[in-house]
Amino acid sequence: MSATLAKRQERSWKDSALSLVKRQETGLFGVIVVLALAVSLANENFLRKDNLYNVLQTVVVVGIIAVGQTFVLIAKEIDLSVGSVLALSAVTAGSVYGSGANPWVAAAVGIGVGALCGFAVGSVVVLGRVSSFIVTLGMLSIARGLTQLITGGLPQTMPSELSFIGQGRVFGGIPVSVIIFLVLVLLGQLLLTRTVFGLRVTAIGDNDAAARTGGIPVAWTRVLTFVLIGTLAGVAGIVFSTQVGVAEAQAGLGYELDVIAAAVIGGASLSGGRGSIIGAFLGACLLGLLRNAFILLALSPFLQQLSIGLVIVLAAIFDQWRQGNLHHLHPRRLRQQLIRRKA
Repeated sequence: MSATLAKRQERSWKDSALSLVKRQETGLFGVIVVLALAVSLANENFLRKDNLYNVLQTVVVVGIIAVGQTFVLIAKEIDLSVGSVLALSAVTAGSVYGSGANPWVAAAVGIGVGALCGFAVGSVVVLGRVSSFIVTLGMLSIARGLTQLITGGLPQTMPSELSFIGQGRVFGGIPVSVIIFLVLVLLGQLLLTRTVFGLRVTAIGDNDAAARTGGIPVAWTRVLTFVLIGTLAGVAGIVFSTQVGVAEAQAGLGYELDVIAAAVIGGASLSGGRGSIIGAFLGACLLGLLRNAFILLALSPFLQQLSIGLVIVLAAIFDQWRQGNLHHLHPRRLRQQLIRRKA
């Protein structure tokens, strides 16, 4: 009996270890550690506290939106408008402040505009039954056009009272924006894994017909995921504009690709039903680490883009392996296929 129990415990331990290894977050963390050690050997400045804080500060904006994008991807949707919504939220806050409003009211209005954009997108997707790819592509242009109309191409001054959000440091030098990012990651992970809303989002992405049969309000939940990412894009807009001191119409250009990359690298599946907020955080950190490494090592920016593309492809392949979809590439199966063809 004792021998049997020992074997069961050993098997359970092995299964747990294999499950941990297969988790996207584990692989990502390992990649980050190995890459960080390699870069630190090539440049001793990499592991300096100030440089590590700078790496985190550069990924804050993309990372905040990636939290929302993960929810959207899990629900089997996508949002391409986040960069433009970021800019629209920021310039709205700057414009409201310029009209004499309280700085915090201006920031709240800017974030509210982001949430309203998300609600508009979600409503069209659900009520119009239009692909979120098309709707958010349209919102990308609409929000950017509104940004240009509001600013006339001129930068909007952000309230000095809010500058500590993007430029302040506490607890011995930790950027305030990094703390905001970490808090949002924690709240996002709790929302996804410990609330009814998070369970509904996962169920919808996994099988929306079954979710509807089970009494889940599929339409309203989908709308809420877009409201969430729009709100976080608004928050990111305030953080970004307070980092640079002004709100510009061209802010956030191309950010949608980095946001999707961070979420996908972090384990969010484009086919829906799977994703991790912690993974999105690590994905954003990996992108920031790569960019910082290329700067420190004075490597070509073109090589930087190539490496990021490779990381995205490798993350997608790892996701397929993790789901057990690469059995057909096992050497034994390949050999059997070759024998059948010859026969």
